[in-house]
Amino acid sequence: MLLALVAIVLGLALLVWSADRFIDGAAATAYYLGMPPLLIGMVIIGFGTSAPELFISALAASQGNPGLALGNGYGSNIANIGLILGLTALLSPIAVKASVLRKELPILAAITLLSGLLLINGQISRLDAGIMLVVFTGVMAWSIREGFKGRAEPIVGTTDDVVDPDQMSMKQAIIWLVIGLALLIVSSRALVWGAVEIATSLGVSDLIIGLTVVAIGTSLPELASAFASIKKGEHDLALGNVIGSNLFNTLAVVGLAGLIHPLNVDPELLTRDWPVMAALTAALFVMGYGFRGRLGRINRIEGGILLCAFIGYTSYLLLTLTRTAGIV
Repeated sequence: MLLALVAIVLGLALLVWSADRFIDGAAATAYYLGMPPLLIGMVIIGFGTSAPELFISALAASQGNPGLALGNGYGSNIANIGLILGLTALLSPIAVKASVLRKELPILAAITLLSGLLLINGQISRLDAGIMLVVFTGVMAWSIREGFKGRAEPIVGTTDDVVDPDQMSMKQAIIWLVIGLALLIVSSRALVWGAVEIATSLGVSDLIIGLTVVAIGTSLPELASAFASIKKGEHDLALGNVIGSNLFNTLAVVGLAGLIHPLNVDPELLTRDWPVMAALTAALFVMGYGFRGRLGRINRIEGGILLCAFIGYTSYLLLTLTRTAGIV
């Protein structure tokens, strides 16, 4: 039990650190190979911030732990909205651009509904996974096209200065790319092993572990990104990063896991966890919509509501965990 806890803590720390190194190396390598900055931001960095969830869920699926794979993907979405956007809005209100209300948030809502429909039969089959990945490819292609045309904010957050050539040479970029990828794999294995061991020893579902400890841990890069955007005074970037991350988690993370191995869906995921994710997604649209002529934004009160919702949901999961394990 103690060794499993150590594996989770060290695995999470190494996972977050190696994801940063992987992003830096991949972005710099793409820059030296001539990839446009827009694509570096949308594809490389967009993928990199969700790399922890992707590796964890893929590995969990390959080892026959569907609850952990699904809990990580959907739990990260809940943490992104409730914890990350809630904390960000508490610190500083988040402006919601009109283009986000018209396009990005409706797309996220539609994809959330799609995920619910695919969960109804109690399994994410390879066909379901294929549908998710095809939709994800289409959304990314649309986002890239819109970004190049300059007609809309791209769904996955970008930045104009993703690479500083003076800070990293081509050789260093490749080295960090390889090291980051290797450590992502190692840390993912340690984290999955620790999570499964704890679930087994406590007699609880690995879905609960995935929805709590693993989901919150793998959302740390998004949390760091949100706080960095506040320091730069670019509060709306936090919303863009969360929308992009949730799209990636719902389609690519769960889709890849299901493609590796069909995932059996616990009934609680459809009746408890997916509704929470859907409700938080709907709340984003309602909070971001400008009523009575005011500009759309998520204010501090609304941020507090999101954070309280996340705390209440997580507390319920932890109470379920302790009761099942016979701790209380």
